[in-house]
Amino acid sequence: MKIAVDAMGGDHAPEQIVIGAIQAAKKYPCEIVLVGDETKIKEILEKEKNWQQLKITIRHASEVVEMGEHPADAVRNKKDSSIVVATELVKAEMCDAVLSAGSTGAAVAAAQLILRRIHGIGRPAIATPIPTPKGVTLLLDSGANVDSKPEHLVQSGMMGAIYAEHVFGKSNPKIGLLNIGEEETKGNEQVKTTYQLFKELKTINFAGNAEGRDIPNGHFDVVVCDGFVGNVVLKFAEGLARVILKLIKEAVNEGGVSAKVGALLLTPTLKKLGKRLDVSEYGGAPLLGVNGCCVISHGSSDAKTICSAIGAANDYVESNVLGHIKTALETMQNEEVKPQME
Repeated sequence: MKIAVDAMGGDHAPEQIVIGAIQAAKKYPCEIVLVGDETKIKEILEKEKNWQQLKITIRHASEVVEMGEHPADAVRNKKDSSIVVATELVKAEMCDAVLSAGSTGAAVAAAQLILRRIHGIGRPAIATPIPTPKGVTLLLDSGANVDSKPEHLVQSGMMGAIYAEHVFGKSNPKIGLLNIGEEETKGNEQVKTTYQLFKELKTINFAGNAEGRDIPNGHFDVVVCDGFVGNVVLKFAEGLARVILKLIKEAVNEGGVSAKVGALLLTPTLKKLGKRLDVSEYGGAPLLGVNGCCVISHGSSDAKTICSAIGAANDYVESNVLGHIKTALETMQNEEVKPQME
């Protein structure tokens, strides 16, 4: 298996991307193709003793899609950008997956324009794993589309359930529709229509409306919403986690010797808890609904996160998520829950 990594995408590229690739090459049974400025990539690789023995190669790309650029325009105009070249490798079947921590819009645009959507899928969706006391809750869409029709949301639920089952080992995943209340009559027209479509499906485990608090509690395996709402939820959760951590540190520092001693005694337990809730353990979120594996990482990803994201791409391909989605889509179409093709 080969995974193409956009070495130039991300706040800490290319250094952290390359270091993460080195870690992944030692950990996972896959080959890694680093795509980007060959000179810069080699400079970082040379710091690793005997890196040539690792399953890492370089594919030069002379351009980079910057965060402020219009995603679709950049993908069309920068044919030799790292994200475009990496995605083309998947289309040409020279690699099995593409990973990027660069512009999310550019990664989504490249996947849609180059890999194309699975036939019958109205909109692809980003499936982000949210750590919970029960494992993870998949939130989707978390940013691929700001406007989605009810049919698209139902498809997102189907794809999320497949990913949860085959990658996270969830048996008959419980799907929730994000809403402002549990009652069937709550919500806007989009959500109420989506609810009825979910109810009609017999092949997935739709468990009703999910409220915001249900996401971190792990009451559902998959929570569905449009990309606008999902991205707001995700960014709020990230910001809240950072603030809580900061407040805890400030409280310990201001609490005197007894507080610091107590914190020291709790260090092993807090480390275990931190590992369970660390989003970097999951690394990246797959873009479900395109003809190939595309994994998107946070722009601030460090080496540990990139390593985990490569692992996520490896799991996606090994679990044949794409094949399972296509099979499930055929079943859904037989049940007449079809997208409004654009």
